[in-house]
Amino acid sequence: MGNSRLGLLKFATMLRDSPKLGTVTAMNDPRILPVGRFLRATKINELPQILNVVNGDMAIVGPLPEVKKFTNLYTDEEKVILTVRAEITDWASIWNSNEASVLAGAEDPDRAYMELIRPKKIALQLE
Repeated sequence: MGNSRLGLLKFATMLRDSPKLGTVTAMNDPRILPVGRFLRATKINELPQILNVVNGDMAIVGPLPEVKKFTNLYTDEEKVILTVRAEITDWASIWNSNEASVLAGAEDPDRAYMELIRPKKIALQLE
């Protein structure tokens, strides 16, 4: 909880070195494995997170875990999000249930995330 790193459990859906090639994933991302497309589309890749909940590392409802690259950009006001146990679902994930499709075709997915998704996501998490 808090600023600690979370050992998030998920089924692998991307190439092993994917984090080195970018942090935001668009629907057409070439790093996604063929079986990964199915797992992501059906949200089956999220099922192992139930073990995170059972272990007390996550809650079912609360702010979605975010990569360090983006939490480093949090303002002092936004840092309160880091004090709440990470979760599997929240208002932001309901508002934007398919982030990858919003980012599909973006020349710079990180920039598109910052402009199109992050402001509303942060507002909903703060709420």
